[in-house]
Amino acid sequence: MAKKNSRSSLTRSIQVFQDNVNRAGPAATASYSLVGAIVVLGGLGYAADRWFGSAPWGAFSGLMLGLVVGFYELVKAVRR
Repeated sequence: MAKKNSRSSLTRSIQVFQDNVNRAGPAATASYSLVGAIVVLGGLGYAADRWFGSAPWGAFSGLMLGLVVGFYELVKAVRR
């Protein structure tokens, strides 16, 4: 009898965990897109600085563009 309750409890726990993950999906996507845009575009700006020797303007421009794109994606995700 205790084994049946244990299995039922495990099943309920797994179901609740899966529901929480599904609800957190949009927030995780928004945060990853914000951080990803900043890192990728900042990295591209840094690479442009190294290639053209225009430091720090490429990295600065890339980071600013990354912030704009990242926050745009964040707002888009929140509005859904």
